[in-house]
Amino acid sequence: MVVFYRGLHCPVCKKHLQQLHELIPAFEERGVNVVAVSMDTEKRARLSRKDWELPNLILGYELSKESAVEWGLYLSEAVKDGEPAVFSEPGLFLIDNKNEVYYSNINSNPWGRPYLPTFVKAVDYIVKSGYPARGEMI
Repeated sequence: MVVFYRGLHCPVCKKHLQQLHELIPAFEERGVNVVAVSMDTEKRARLSRKDWELPNLILGYELSKESAVEWGLYLSEAVKDGEPAVFSEPGLFLIDNKNEVYYSNINSNPWGRPYLPTFVKAVDYIVKSGYPARGEMI
């Protein structure tokens, strides 16, 4: 599972990633590897890990604008102090065993993300029922 977050400047991201961090064991029990990625620099990502107390969450950093666009993420420009000049908005992608996107959620603002405890239950349902990926007709 790839979780894109806005970066160190985002208090909503902090809460979301702290909840994700608590659920890592539940996801791993279900065979789901978790990584969170932002356009932040390595230094800012390390600060997020330290300040937000995320020792077990893999944090990717320096996501390029081009890669963010390839994932379909929205990009935003800074509107207040402390924000990077450009950063991606949140997204969550569940990748299946064939390395294909099974589920995606893309946000244009920091709120409205999937509720992670319910998402653990969704993974249970997907595995138990063999539920196929949907939305295949674009």
